[in-house]
Amino acid sequence: MEQNRNGRRWTLYGVGALLLQAALLTGCDRHDAPPAPAQVENTAVPAPAPVAATPAPSGPARLILAFGDSLYAGYGLDRGQSLPDAVQNRLRRDGINATVVNAGVSGDTSAAGRQRFAFALSNLPRKPDLILIGLGGNDVLRQIAPAETRANMTAMLEEAKRRGIPTMLTGMMAPPNLGPEYTSQFNRIWPDLAKTYDTSLYPFILDGVIGDAKLMQADRVHPNPVGVDRIAARVAPLVETALGQGS
Repeated sequence: MEQNRNGRRWTLYGVGALLLQAALLTGCDRHDAPPAPAQVENTAVPAPAPVAATPAPSGPARLILAFGDSLYAGYGLDRGQSLPDAVQNRLRRDGINATVVNAGVSGDTSAAGRQRFAFALSNLPRKPDLILIGLGGNDVLRQIAPAETRANMTAMLEEAKRRGIPTMLTGMMAPPNLGPEYTSQFNRIWPDLAKTYDTSLYPFILDGVIGDAKLMQADRVHPNPVGVDRIAARVAPLVETALGQGS
């Protein structure tokens, strides 16, 4: 039964990925092929925006940078419905005085994220207590070589390590229609990096929502508000643990 459910989930993910790829090519993607990091001007990089304010409990203030693509940015959702919003709300309900800065940019590949990562960190009011990194979905859509994705993710984790900032990864997985060689190489990236850098990992950001029409938008790839809350319910406890406040 579990194998059948996984097969159905991944079949729908593959179909949704193809639909989203077409949408990106017709205007949803905010980035063309990215230039080399040295060619990027800081003034062209969008500054992170704080999520909608909700009442904060007393206690030590915790600053979290949510750095990712459309799954963080809240593609197709109203303001205040993004995953960083939902995680912040859950942390605050659990008594953690957390502010989550949403640095998600729709269409970002890991290469585009790598280009703006240091800039995003340097423009926060202070060094964050934790960085959530969620990239890779657009790499799959473009069928970027897994070695390139790995190199970009590694560079960001190295930058965070250099600055002494803990990280947590929300992983991505390739649909099986891309072939066993690609999916095997791609899917190993996040567990390998989590082990190498001793960082927290939520293995697949869309786990538990992909393939369920009640939890997904019409493109079958981006979660709707109910789906976002489902993801946040699973991610927030890991964030609490990464902050040193979990059980």
